[in-house]
Amino acid sequence: MSRARQPPLVTGISPKEGTSWTKVTIRGENLGTGQEDLIGLTICGHSCLLTAEWMSASKIVCRVGQAKNDKGDIIVTTKSGGKGTSTVSFKILKPEKIGILAQSAVWVDEMNYYDLRTDRNKGISPLSLRPANPLGIDIDKGKVPQKDLEELFHGMSGDFTSENFSATWYLIENHSSTSFDQLKTAANNLRKQANKKNEGSLAYVKGGLSTFFEAQDALAAIHQKLEADGTEKVEGSMTQKLENVLNRASETADALFQEVLGRKDKADSTRNALNVLQRFKFLFNLPLNIEKNIQKGDYDVVINDYEKAKSLFGKTEVQVFKKVYAEVETRIEALRKLLLDKLLETPSTLHDQKRYIRYLSDLHALGDPAWQCIGAQHKWILQLMHSCKDGYVKDQKSNPILHSPMLDLDNDGRHSPKGRLSQTASLKRGSSFQSARDDSWRYKAPQQVAFVDKLTKIVVGQLPNFWKLWISYVNGSLFSETAEKSGQVERSKKNARQRQNDFKRMIHEVMQSLVKLIRGALLPFSLGEGEIRQYGGWEMKSELSGVWLTHVIHTIRLSHESLSALEIPNDMLQTVQDLILDLRVRCIMVTLEHTAEEVKRLTEKEDWIIDNEGITSLPAHFEQCITLALQSLQGVLECKPGEASVFQSQKIQEEVCRLSISIMQALIDCLEYLSMKPDGDVDNAHLSMDVSSPDLFGSMHEDVSLSSEQRLLIILSNCRYLESHTFLNVAEHFEKHGFQGIEKITQVTMASLKELDQRLFETYIELKADPIVGSLEPGIYAGYFDWRDCLTPTGVRNYVKEALVNVIAVHAEVFAISKELVPRVLARIVEAVAEEISRLMQCVSVFSKNGALQARLEICALRDAVAVCLTSESRSSFKQALEALPQLSSGANKKYERSAALKNGSLFSFLKTWAPYTDFFISRDT
Repeated sequence: MSRARQPPLVTGISPKEGTSWTKVTIRGENLGTGQEDLIGLTICGHSCLLTAEWMSASKIVCRVGQAKNDKGDIIVTTKSGGKGTSTVSFKILKPEKIGILAQSAVWVDEMNYYDLRTDRNKGISPLSLRPANPLGIDIDKGKVPQKDLEELFHGMSGDFTSENFSATWYLIENHSSTSFDQLKTAANNLRKQANKKNEGSLAYVKGGLSTFFEAQDALAAIHQKLEADGTEKVEGSMTQKLENVLNRASETADALFQEVLGRKDKADSTRNALNVLQRFKFLFNLPLNIEKNIQKGDYDVVINDYEKAKSLFGKTEVQVFKKVYAEVETRIEALRKLLLDKLLETPSTLHDQKRYIRYLSDLHALGDPAWQCIGAQHKWILQLMHSCKDGYVKDQKSNPILHSPMLDLDNDGRHSPKGRLSQTASLKRGSSFQSARDDSWRYKAPQQVAFVDKLTKIVVGQLPNFWKLWISYVNGSLFSETAEKSGQVERSKKNARQRQNDFKRMIHEVMQSLVKLIRGALLPFSLGEGEIRQYGGWEMKSELSGVWLTHVIHTIRLSHESLSALEIPNDMLQTVQDLILDLRVRCIMVTLEHTAEEVKRLTEKEDWIIDNEGITSLPAHFEQCITLALQSLQGVLECKPGEASVFQSQKIQEEVCRLSISIMQALIDCLEYLSMKPDGDVDNAHLSMDVSSPDLFGSMHEDVSLSSEQRLLIILSNCRYLESHTFLNVAEHFEKHGFQGIEKITQVTMASLKELDQRLFETYIELKADPIVGSLEPGIYAGYFDWRDCLTPTGVRNYVKEALVNVIAVHAEVFAISKELVPRVLARIVEAVAEEISRLMQCVSVFSKNGALQARLEICALRDAVAVCLTSESRSSFKQALEALPQLSSGANKKYERSAALKNGSLFSFLKTWAPYTDFFISRDT
């Protein structure tokens, strides 16, 4: 025997108050086992069983009926538990009744579920109680797209009220993740609802029985009266009377309600108009909202509202809607024009350009706004470039001195005389010289250089965004998802493919303008006459120095690297590469030309201060000029990726070789100029001084001024060093930096240097040998000396000593400059002396015995004294001089030997008195 259930207990109701026919949810415990177990439900004393829907043992849903009490309990009665209790109450709110003649500003719902006239509850149609959740379990919307469901169940619907309802669709859409146990519970709920539907139909019939019975009784009474009358149209009959009564009632009602009905019609019209305005207020307020949002810049909101209005009213036939929608289209057209103007406005950022293009595509603007933007940006970039050139050209003409191209970095590295002396002291031959140039620029850059900097900044700053805009146009990333669905992306890609050649032409035009503008500023000779008028206009009073050209090349290289990083095809950038190559070649030429000019100015730096080797600072200055020039060209000569060698052309190789030779020749010309430089302070009197003075050469070291002979010796010493060291080092520098034709450069310059050296040497020998040679003949015949009549020799005469002293003076002068030149100079001096002695001896017709002995004594003494300097030519001359003398007899030979001994003793004693100047002659075993 089953145990009795506990009585129902209501613990909650929601809502807790409301008007009649409010739908409430009752919660509690032991509220029954099903719809059949529920036999009673009252709220505030009124039965609500007819509308009750049992959901579970703890939940019941129903509608509150017409109750007499304003507040009362909720009592549930079940078969299994009996009559229950309630811990909560419900309050019924009574609405204000509105009569047929009372005016009201409140819209009263015409659907009433009860009769206000009879206060009689009416049955409710089962269809009106159809639940929103037929399965009675929690709805879990799945993630299957609606579009996929439509394709899967073509022609069906997931709406359970539809005639084409598909249960599978409904389950996939609302219960795709529901467990099997929950689906079993849903099946039981469906069974319960089916049973309730049957019960609801029966209850609906039961609720209307009294009405049916009253109608049946009224119809039966009318039928009996009509049968008693027998006729319907007889005057005085009940039918006639009834008709009259109804007509009078109608007339009275019309008279009574005419005004009321008129007001009602007017109210209905007004209410309908308000409903239309309320329902379609979005459309009516849209023009004003568009204007406000445009002013605020909320273009996304405008586009969304326009799309919504277009989908709802784009094809409407209602005139009011057409008129308002036409105004909306007018505002949108104005917005399209505004956005297009903003899109074509320059300057603008890439972000803004993409944004405006997307707006215009969403607004279905005519044409191709993206391509229009690309064209506008192209024209603007070209305009910026030409405006930049015009501005700098105008500034150059207004300030020609301030921006002179000849103002170089640190004044081409020149120093003051005081600084040059200090720098000369620090020069080390054979070592690299580090420039003392400061890192900062002393003068403002020339206009052409500043123009190139600004022009490349414009191109590098604008072209990347221009290129990225094109890439976005090609891949369709400029458009929104709406545009993608409408097919605009595909149309854009198709247009991009058709306009690819046009865009290449734009890029090519920008690159050509960049290159030609730079050529017009730096290489005007490379442009045609017509191009110069368009891209030139600069005042080229003087050409830029190599340092500025190097700076320009570096700037253009950086610009080329930036453009290459954008993945712009190399064929579009080839013109820039050609420009870089031409600038590199021009920079080399200008640098070499300026170096040649700088070498020519080395005469100003010659200080005639010699070192231990007899070399001045001139060779070091020359090598320094070459080294600095090549160092400044190091970056220019270096080939960056994609660049060609500057020496690839045979013509360029020959020109560079010619300029290199001109630099070397400039130094040779400089040496020749220094050798011929006039000097009014030269004093040659020491050549005829008294040979008895041992301080003959003291004044030579005390005199700070240099004679022309001394300068010749210094230049000869420099020539020797240039030939053996400097020119070889310079050739190595040229070869190290990739110069071509080094052998030709070395060969030509060496030949020119040797030719100058030989000419200067002959000049010096002529200056020194002629006085010595010229003093021999007067010395020999001094005192009316006669070879035919002379005394027995007692020693060499003074002319021999004077000749030796003059030779010693030459030796001292040469040795003081460069001891390396001593053998070369003295050999030629001795040759001249020997040749003159030979000539003089051959001119004597007759010698006496003593004369022949004296001549042999003096010739041999002179020969033996300068034996260390003898050459084959001088030996031959001395031999010819001796052969011109008569042969000695045996007795004469003994006299000659005694005279020779005397000669050796006296002459070498004489030489020793001039030590240390004569160490060179008497230090050998002669």
